[in-house]
Amino acid sequence: MAADNRYVETLRVPLAWWLLGGFFGLAVGWAFYVAAPLSWALAATALALATTFGVLWRYGSAGVVVDGRGLTAARAHLPWRHVGPVTPLDEDAARRAAGVEADARAFTVLRTYCRGAVKVTVVDDADPTPYWLISTRHPENLARHLSQRSV
Repeated sequence: MAADNRYVETLRVPLAWWLLGGFFGLAVGWAFYVAAPLSWALAATALALATTFGVLWRYGSAGVVVDGRGLTAARAHLPWRHVGPVTPLDEDAARRAAGVEADARAFTVLRTYCRGAVKVTVVDDADPTPYWLISTRHPENLARHLSQRSV
């Protein structure tokens, strides 16, 4: 696969989530400030902010990569020989695919703040996973990259 056919996307959390996380940490600090000594309030604020920002960083670090090896979503990898038909999904179709039409055996990397998704059929008789459902901000672009090499 040529270098220009490589697709890389990181599913980072939106700025509003970081702001809400900051307000949460400050609210925890305020609650401790009202009820406990200042040192406890400062420690609680620091701990709440560090924990909240750590969780947001980790949650928003999931990546989607299409390269010469295949598809990688989060920490899972699907080699090209197992990548089947790909379907880009808009917001409504992605909601249905993750909800009423979902198969419990499917592998999912879903982020609520990403409106679109792609559904990648797994072509492997030994794998009980029927498909991968992956959130993306650019479903058409990701589907195009995957369709260039799918089985």
